[in-house]
Amino acid sequence: MSLTGKRALVTGATSGIGKACAGALAGRGARVVLAARRRGLLEEAAGAINGLRAGAASAVEADLASAEGRRHCVAEAVSRLGGLDILVNSAGILEGGTLESTELEDWDRTMEINVRSLFHLSRLALPHLEASRGTIINLSSVAGVRPYPGILAYCVSKAAVDQMTRCLSLELGPKGIRVNAVNPGVVRTNLHLSGGMSAENYAAFLERGKETHPLGRVGTAEEVADAVVFLASSDAAWITGITMSVDGGRANVAAR
Repeated sequence: MSLTGKRALVTGATSGIGKACAGALAGRGARVVLAARRRGLLEEAAGAINGLRAGAASAVEADLASAEGRRHCVAEAVSRLGGLDILVNSAGILEGGTLESTELEDWDRTMEINVRSLFHLSRLALPHLEASRGTIINLSSVAGVRPYPGILAYCVSKAAVDQMTRCLSLELGPKGIRVNAVNPGVVRTNLHLSGGMSAENYAAFLERGKETHPLGRVGTAEEVADAVVFLASSDAAWITGITMSVDGGRANVAAR
C-alpha cells in the first residue's frame, strides 16, 4: 500500500488516532501536514515523523472549532504540499451527558467540532482533491452505528459523520473523489480522559472492554491507522461510501 508522492492533511494529529494516522501515512511514503491547536504537541509529533524520514511532516497550528482556523489549516497544507491527495478528518471530542444533563453549549461544541468542521474542511479541500482525484477519510465511531447511554451528543454527531460520508461519496464520486469512514470501537487514547472521565474509571472502562469486544480486548490507534492507510491507497481504488468497523466486533454485541 505505497503512498509515495501522496500529499495528506491529518487533523487532530497531536495524539491518539490522528497522530497514529499521520505516522502511518508518512511511513508509507506520503508527505503529511499535521493540524491541531496545541503547538508543542504538534511539533513533537511532526518531529518524531521527521526523525524517521526527514521532511515527511510539518505542523500547522489551527483551531478547528473556528471557520477561520479551518481556512488557515487547508490553505497552509496546500501551500506547503503543493496540492492535496488525502484528507483525514480525525479531530473530534467526546463529552458525556444525557438529554437532561447536556447543556446547549455542550451540544453545540460537539456538533461544531465533530460534524461542522468535517463538512467545512471537506468543502475547503474539494477543489484540490478534485484536481488530484483524491480521497477523504472521516474518523467516526462505533457510537455512530450503535447507541450508548450517557454520550448522547457524541453518538448523534458520529451518526451524522456516517451519513455525511455516504452522501459525499455520491456527490463526489463523479469528480473522482472517494469518501469513506472508519468506525473504531474502544481504543486506548486520551479521548475519554479529555472528555472528563477519571483515570480510575477509565482503567475500569478499558478492563470492561475485554468483555464488551468479542475479540477480548480494546484496540490500538495503530490498528485504526492501518485501516486509514488502506482506504487512502490505490488498493481501495473501487471503495467509496463505506463505514468500516475496526472495533474487535463491538458493533455486533447486543446490550447486556
